[in-house]
Amino acid sequence: MKKKPTKERIIETALNLFEEYGFHAVTVDRIVKESRSSKGGFYHNFKSKDELLYTVHDSFITYILDKAEDAYNRYTTPAERLYETIRSFVMMFELYRPHVTVFYQESLYLSSDYYDAIKQKRRRYKDMMFRVVEEGKACGEFRQEIPVPITSMAIFGMTNWTYKWYKESGQYSIQEIANIYADLVMNAVLTKEASVKPEYARFFLASN
Repeated sequence: MKKKPTKERIIETALNLFEEYGFHAVTVDRIVKESRSSKGGFYHNFKSKDELLYTVHDSFITYILDKAEDAYNRYTTPAERLYETIRSFVMMFELYRPHVTVFYQESLYLSSDYYDAIKQKRRRYKDMMFRVVEEGKACGEFRQEIPVPITSMAIFGMTNWTYKWYKESGQYSIQEIANIYADLVMNAVLTKEASVKPEYARFFLASN
């Protein structure tokens, strides 16, 4: 079997160690030893342990931001954009659940420069969600009585918490969970008129 590249081995090892022991309890020496790399290999790929932690965080935030921007550009209606954005966020946990776990456990340890870079991307994602909900209300697809900030933050709260309980070996696949979340949100935000559009039938579990 082909050996994984050094950078990939270091990231995977660091993820497991940070998740189990915490950022400060794990040394570069331990990461190097358990990833079967070398100090030279580590510092060739990362300036420091801080940069490694930043890389862990940045990978999944970049992924979900790219997916949200793709959904916004690919689809034309707020309903389609919201549906695809929710599903892509939940599907992310299949690839990045350890990254998200480490982010929430260890993000306070990021140095200010790295933290600011992550914060900017999180802000972009938040702004995009607010924009989609706002546009959905403006065009009459989303209910007028639901406030944009509360609706958006409720969606974030529901989807973000998935990292706490999702397991690959669980009863539901990540795709099924993504469909359930999307169904819950779309049922909550769409107007009655929008919810019966034939092209939106795919949003709901009863139609799948």
